[in-house]
Amino acid sequence: MIRFAGYAAVFDRVDRGGDVVRAGAFGVLPEAVPLLWQHHGAPVGVIERIGADARGLRVIGRVTQPRLAALVKAGAVGGLSFGYRVKAARTGRVRELHALELIEVSLVAQPMQPLARVHAVQD
Repeated sequence: MIRFAGYAAVFDRVDRGGDVVRAGAFGVLPEAVPLLWQHHGAPVGVIERIGADARGLRVIGRVTQPRLAALVKAGAVGGLSFGYRVKAARTGRVRELHALELIEVSLVAQPMQPLARVHAVQD
């Protein structure tokens, strides 16, 4: 088991799919958010803390799946992402996401938002 901290979303930065999450888009966050691998399957751990700050959606989590924990610890997996439902968006040159319902947070091999990364790991 390992603990990690990072950003699952970074505000006001266009991702590889042409979306940009605006500050305030998450509104009230759910009390419990599952931690998944690549957005599907059974949970691979738990999100202990989650909150929006000036930079984005910051998470602290614990990976309990041994193989994935070893990969995160080694730095082989370091991407973060989130699953969501769009409640309000504006489409133009980019799709601006203004209101989202957070469904899950995932560790991923290649995040859609390159800045959404694990930035600290602890045994």
